Amino acid sequence: MLTVDYDRLDVRPGMTVLDLGCGEGRHAFEAYRRGAEVVAVDWGAHEVETTKRWLGAIAEAGEAGRADDDRAARYEVVRGDLTALPVPDASVDRVIASEVLEHIPDDATAFAEIARVLKPGGRVAVTVPRYGPERICWALSDAYHANEGGHIRIYTRGVVRTRLAAAGLTPGASHHAHALHAPFWWLKCAVGVERDTAVVRAYHRLLVWDLMERPWLTRTAERLLDPVFGKSLVVYADKPAVALGTSASGSAGGGPREWEQTAAAR
Repeated sequence: MLTVDYDRLDVRPGMTVLDLGCGEGRHAFEAYRRGAEVVAVDWGAHEVETTKRWLGAIAEAGEAGRADDDRAARYEVVRGDLTALPVPDASVDRVIASEVLEHIPDDATAFAEIARVLKPGGRVAVTVPRYGPERICWALSDAYHANEGGHIRIYTRGVVRTRLAAAGLTPGASHHAHALHAPFWWLKCAVGVERDTAVVRAYHRLLVWDLMERPWLTRTAERLLDPVFGKSLVVYADKPAVALGTSASGSAGGGPREWEQTAAAR
C-alpha cells in the first residue's frame, strides 16, 4: 500500500532513494523494484530486520529493477535517528518520509536533516496523517495517539509546507491518499483500539481484499473520496539547484555501501 506517488516523486533507475522511518519497507520495496539504489532507515530494530529480509527476498525472486547502467539495483537498511541521519551531505536524489514525522518531538531538526542529505535539485515526499481525519481519531480515543512512540502532533498542510520552506526546500504539489482507511480508524477508535469486534474484522477484510485485488469499484471510490477525507496528506518539495542549469533529476552517487561506512563511524 503506497502513499507516495512515484511518478510525482520522479523515481528513476540509478537514483539513490532514502526511505526514512521505513517501517516494514513498503516504499523501499517499490523504489528497489524501479531500479533505485535504496537506503532504508528506521529506529526500530525489528523494522530494520524485516525490511532487510524482504528486500533480500525481492532480490532472490529476480524482482529488483535495473539501474540506468543496467546493473542490478542495490539496497542497504540501517538503524538510525531521523534527527541525526547517518547519511552524508548532499548524497541522495530522493527522500521519502512517510507517516513518521508526527512521531518526532524535534521535527524541525528532522526536516533540516532531510534538506541536508538531499542533492541540489533533489526531491522529497513527506506524508503525514491529514488534519481532519486525524483530529476525529484523537477526539474518539486517547489510546490511539497517547502512548509511547505515538503521534504527538497533528499537521495541517500549511504547517508541513512551512517546515519544508524553513529547511530551505521549495514546497510543490500535494494530494491526499487512503480515504478508505479513515473510516476504519474512526471505527477502531470508537469501539476501542485494542478491541477486535466483528465489525472491525469485517472492515479489515475489506481493506485486505482491496489491497490484494485492487478492484475497480474500490479503486474508483477511493480516488473520488481522497480529496474529501483521505487519511494521509502528501507534500512534495525540491531542493534548489546550486547553479542555473543544474539538473533536477539527479543521478546515483555514492551508493548503499557508503551508508554502511558512515553508520559504522557514528
